[in-house]
Amino acid sequence: MKFVMAYSCGKDSTLALHNMVEQGNKPVALITMVNEDAKRSFFHGADYDMLRAYSEALDIPVLITSTTGDKYHLAIENSLKKSASLGAEAACFGDIDIESNRKWSEERCRNVGVKSVFPLWHKDRSENVYDLIDLGYKCLIKSINNSLLPKELLGRIIDEEVIEIMKSCDIDICGENGEYHTLVVDGPIFHKPIEYETGKILDFGEFSVIEMRTK
Repeated sequence: MKFVMAYSCGKDSTLALHNMVEQGNKPVALITMVNEDAKRSFFHGADYDMLRAYSEALDIPVLITSTTGDKYHLAIENSLKKSASLGAEAACFGDIDIESNRKWSEERCRNVGVKSVFPLWHKDRSENVYDLIDLGYKCLIKSINNSLLPKELLGRIIDEEVIEIMKSCDIDICGENGEYHTLVVDGPIFHKPIEYETGKILDFGEFSVIEMRTK
């Protein structure tokens, strides 16, 4: 089956993409939503240069979908229509168990006439994180809720030690409630790693992010 992936560049959408490819499905494109004002992807903060690097590293076209928050639903539907014109029969999402998120995605797909697929649905949250590590994915922590996690985790690749720190902070290690966000920089479906460098840490109230750019 040909499909388009709603791709944040983070760990959950990467694992969903991995599972779809492993099952023999073919991605025709990735849809990444970009904050029109910030010029970076929503939540995960990848800039345009980084998104181009993802397209090259994964060897999949990225439909960079720039929008404001109030027009987000219309913008993604337009990109879903473009994906259908490229041959996509379905759209894939990395949602795990938040019902409202799934219903929203299903509605977008119904409006444009493509199927919706959720490869990680109701899979154990913690299991997803360990699967990513076991498969060899390098998930860099790009942002955190600094009221829940220490800033020292910013810029680190998730491994067993990082998971133990998260457990000691008594959070969901999958970060499904917004405790942290990642950018995946290498792994089995990457044809080459994302070459990057990190910079300073920036604070925005209770959230902190680490600067990250392509080399």
